[in-house]
Amino acid sequence: MRRAVGLALFALSGTAIAELPLFDGGHVKGVWLTSSYPDDSVFREELGAVTQDQAIDVRFKFSVDAGAWQVQADYQLLGRHGESIGGGGALDNQFVPQRIVVDDDRRWWDLTSEINSGDEHVLLHRLDRLNVAYRGDKTVVRFGRQAVSWGNGVIYNPMDFFNPFDPAAVDTEYKVGDDMIYGQYLQDSGNDWQAVNVQRRDAAGDVSAEVSSTAVKYHGFGLDREYDLLLAQHYDEAIVGVGGVINVGDSVVRGDVMVSETDPKWVTSLVVNWSYSWVWGDTNVSGVAEYFFNGFGLREQDYSAEKIAAAEDLVARLARGELYTLGRHYLASSLMMEVTPLLNVTPVLFFNLGDQSALAQVSVQWDFAQDWQVLSALNVPLGPTGTEFGGIEGSPEGMTLATGTTVFVQVARYF
Repeated sequence: MRRAVGLALFALSGTAIAELPLFDGGHVKGVWLTSSYPDDSVFREELGAVTQDQAIDVRFKFSVDAGAWQVQADYQLLGRHGESIGGGGALDNQFVPQRIVVDDDRRWWDLTSEINSGDEHVLLHRLDRLNVAYRGDKTVVRFGRQAVSWGNGVIYNPMDFFNPFDPAAVDTEYKVGDDMIYGQYLQDSGNDWQAVNVQRRDAAGDVSAEVSSTAVKYHGFGLDREYDLLLAQHYDEAIVGVGGVINVGDSVVRGDVMVSETDPKWVTSLVVNWSYSWVWGDTNVSGVAEYFFNGFGLREQDYSAEKIAAAEDLVARLARGELYTLGRHYLASSLMMEVTPLLNVTPVLFFNLGDQSALAQVSVQWDFAQDWQVLSALNVPLGPTGTEFGGIEGSPEGMTLATGTTVFVQVARYF
């Protein structure tokens, strides 16, 4: 980790970084994560009652513009040190959809290289963005590693199936990039067409159409509404989606319905949310309430590891990072309070309507100085054993895959 620390200190100097050729900004983020595990958790047996992890994320952005053409490259140095990294041995046979560090094993281009790793640390560097773009008056075409976000979900977003964020993620500044060609055409009316083709590698390491994605989305305006129409072929399965945004008084209602082809039937997922902003005393407040139906989720309230493993369509999407929920019906709400222009506090509740378990989260964003930011969160799972947030049953018998309270603190320096 000494290389990461050295480069982080170099980046923090700011002045030297700004002199790099074609430099276009960046950041250094230091993370501290504390996780606890209940007495009946298999994680506790393997990792102990509490784990402490530290991470560093250094990003240097470079770009060059030549008329309508642009080339973008984002270099990342990622390091993680902690007790949870070496916990894989006894947990290999458990259902644990947790990604410790990013890799390019299934991406078209392998732009990630490990520098050093050990029982309790890993250090790697990669290119998270590398693309060339043509930007005309009405047309944009971009080829290479980039990120695309679609859908009208605020907390859960089923239509955003290209590396979506975990609904409980606190730092959502950058999505992980994918290797794709992206195009957009803007009509005179203001409506636009967007198209994406993502190439990936299968388990054998071969570029295959069976694991690629091709999608077309039309975004339009009409009758004081916005709407989206989606048609896609994703991992050799067809997807049809429709979504929209409408003002209801001073509030906004958004939603998406997505139907996915599976063998032997079509599966429907949907999200609908309501958002409203107001002034509470002298405090600006933005509230969101959202319902999410996960058509791939388990109908039963008993989320045992065996039942989850048998739900192949669900497991495939969890493993790909497209879904983060086990059940079918969820209600989430958030309340962002602007305590001061530089300090925001946001409590969030994720509630599984099927098993009555929940995750309570309180996050704080504090811009305490020019180009400096602190982001923190407290996560508390609520629910009895055998529920999604209370801890699903694991192996051996009587043990669970439960996690307890977690504390996340991140300090970021931008330049």
